[in-house]
Amino acid sequence: MSTPRNVIGDELLFVPDQVVLTPGSLVGGVFVAGEGDEFEIVRPSDGQVAASERGATADQVDRAVRAARRSHATGVWADAPPRQRAQVFRRWADLVEANATEIVAVESLVSTRLATEVATRDIPVTVAIIRYYGEMIDKVEGEIYSSAHDTWSLGVREPYGVVACISPWNVPLLLATTKIAPALAAGNAVILKPSEFTPYSIKRVAQLAIEAGVPADHLAVLVGTGGQTGHALVTHPDVDYVSFTGSTATGRQVMSDAALSGPKPVSLEMGGKGPQIVFADADLDAASRIIASSVVRNAGQICYAGTRLVVDRTVADEMIDRIGRLVGDVVAGPTWSKATTLAPILSRKQRDRITAILGQGTARGAEILIGGAAIQDDGFYFEPTLVHNLAVDNPIVEQEVFGPVLAVQPFDSIDEALTLAEHCDYGLGAALYTRDLATAMRSSRSIKAGTVWVNQFGVNDIVAPVGGFKKSGFGKDFGMEGLLKYTHSKSISVKAFA
Repeated sequence: MSTPRNVIGDELLFVPDQVVLTPGSLVGGVFVAGEGDEFEIVRPSDGQVAASERGATADQVDRAVRAARRSHATGVWADAPPRQRAQVFRRWADLVEANATEIVAVESLVSTRLATEVATRDIPVTVAIIRYYGEMIDKVEGEIYSSAHDTWSLGVREPYGVVACISPWNVPLLLATTKIAPALAAGNAVILKPSEFTPYSIKRVAQLAIEAGVPADHLAVLVGTGGQTGHALVTHPDVDYVSFTGSTATGRQVMSDAALSGPKPVSLEMGGKGPQIVFADADLDAASRIIASSVVRNAGQICYAGTRLVVDRTVADEMIDRIGRLVGDVVAGPTWSKATTLAPILSRKQRDRITAILGQGTARGAEILIGGAAIQDDGFYFEPTLVHNLAVDNPIVEQEVFGPVLAVQPFDSIDEALTLAEHCDYGLGAALYTRDLATAMRSSRSIKAGTVWVNQFGVNDIVAPVGGFKKSGFGKDFGMEGLLKYTHSKSISVKAFA
């Protein structure tokens, strides 16, 4: 395997030092300076400080939430005709497309997202999500229940009111839009706290939503840390619903805070440790290409990443060789270079965590076949890594590494494959590769995960709901379920007087 090279390509997709980052939180349609803890935002690609921010305090959170509550109470958004709100969503999508070049730059500068991927995937999917939920606004329907002839028994769905959304740093724009678009489509006011490491792209997209016609007090983006800004938001008495995506540890805290300050309903998408099961009859060439791509995509920093290769022992060596050669061709480099195919890790702390987990795993008998080390550079890079000789309780198998690390687990029978695929904690996503329909059907029904891909990986249609099992969380994103979770049902019984 050749060591990934850190090169700055001749073709830069943008000049990093020329990118303008707007500081502060977006409240009432304007940017407001934070009054809380100060923190630096570092560029993962080169370790340079991109900006210094101050987080929103509990008092600033209170003002934003109260403004959202007042705006929602007027009915200016929730009571507007559905097709009128849908028209706002269409304008919003058009504005995102028109400002794509700017959004790509502010997204990629401070995140791990390659500018090439943001331009070709994240922006188009973000636009598609906005348009999809705009189309769904007039399709939230009620029911008429069977009742006595002189009574109408009706079921209607109504927005919760003020929804708090907390989104992560790994795919900042897309995962934040996945929350705010359906929550707004359902008629709610929305307060978003993005990751403090990557707030800029979604601030710009939220600003465009307001420009398109979303009431200014109905959408706020509060910059700050989880301990200060996030905690104040989740525990605010006027927040009616909390939607969270992030680590399992933080999700537990969010759920606890929501219970103690409400209780108020929550939806949680948390960690994953997905298996990719390769049966002996699979198209090994196609499977190896898909799995190799999934290992290096966003440098493994994806919640549903298929980081465990559960492979038939008879083809294990061939699969290891194929995947090793493919990941050996990647080029590590800054997110703004066209030549880059391996993104950086978010921070030095995150990179050191990967090294520590690998160290714990090898101390327990794991053997590193390929990679296994940080790439020494001004940025934060890590070699694509394959590890085998793993017990099921090895830290590399049990923990969400969140880096380009693939744990290899051979099997001798389908029963053993399904046993290995079962994870003690997580159940977000899984993939399997086989030409046999019976094997595919049995395996996909047996695996305890919210999404199972067959002969593919990570292909999510926005019309299909996704979400986790077990400690990967509950509640769905995408599809109609991703909108309806931001509503609650009400029964109305009407009796006619004689």
